[in-house]
Amino acid sequence: MICHLHVFYRFWDIPDPGQMDDEASSLKKDQLTAEHPLLIENAVQAGDILSQVSQTHDVIMALDKTISSLEVQLASARAAKSDNENVSPMVIKSGNEHLKERPKELKKLETEKGIIIRFVIGHSASPGGVLDRAIEAEDEQYKDFLRLNHVEGYHELSSKTQIYFSTAVAMWDADFYIKVDDDVHINLGMVGSTLARHRSKPRVYIGCMKSGPVLAQKGVKYHEPEYWKFGEEGNKYFRHATGQIYAISKDLATYISVNRHILHRYANEDVSLGSWFIGLDVEHIDDRSLCCGTAPDCEWKAQAGNPCAASFDWSCSGICKSVERMEEVHQRCGEGDEAIWHTSF
Repeated sequence: MICHLHVFYRFWDIPDPGQMDDEASSLKKDQLTAEHPLLIENAVQAGDILSQVSQTHDVIMALDKTISSLEVQLASARAAKSDNENVSPMVIKSGNEHLKERPKELKKLETEKGIIIRFVIGHSASPGGVLDRAIEAEDEQYKDFLRLNHVEGYHELSSKTQIYFSTAVAMWDADFYIKVDDDVHINLGMVGSTLARHRSKPRVYIGCMKSGPVLAQKGVKYHEPEYWKFGEEGNKYFRHATGQIYAISKDLATYISVNRHILHRYANEDVSLGSWFIGLDVEHIDDRSLCCGTAPDCEWKAQAGNPCAASFDWSCSGICKSVERMEEVHQRCGEGDEAIWHTSF
């Protein structure tokens, strides 16, 4: 399954930070394994080479699914073992702290800062299987999932994006709705400060804007089956936010919800989202603090007192080996565990 982290920001007048609990714990989250897309930029290839590339891609995708399934089963088994021993489950990575305080921290973020965080995921093609049971068990413990009526799959991300925004805008009255891949490091205070600067604007679309090539070759990652709609071979897509993290204002989320049945879904999720705003009076905001590299890039900026809102490795479309490295990235590039509680939006 493919899981994403989603954040909703609601801004209101908050008490003076000095009156708030100085001992508030920083929010920690489990690191879930995500696929790391590989962009193959070869020009037109011979038929046999394309066939080999396609076969290799299929093998890699199959291995990814197998590894993800095994990792979730392992996590489920460990959680069950912990329950049987009547102890609090720990994250798989050694050295991480207990997560038993997470539900309380999530509630504190919502009530005091207007921030709602959920892992958003659908269900497997065979509901009730080991993956679904593992997610249900974790959600029962931490209450941090938003389950969608959606069958998970890499090629179904555009549909998932539509369902997510439609569901979220119906459940929460937020100023902004954010999608973050679960292998991206974010500093909540910096993200909130970034959004607050654009709070008074209508129809805002915020992210790291790009315009990548339209790939007509079959069998390659990011292949665009409807390439002919974008003009001559070699053309690029219209500007749109990269898929690792982006935010849209409430009226745009509402627009997607109302028109979801007639909005066209392209093969790639980030392209689909950008296409839904073409022709609308939408302000595209290119904010590079949402796509810093990992250390040393984000570390230097944090040391200079200007931490990044989000960091990841472009080469992996997320933090490379994120399960092993997320804690390290947080230590080197984080805004400080107490920053979110002392940041006014």
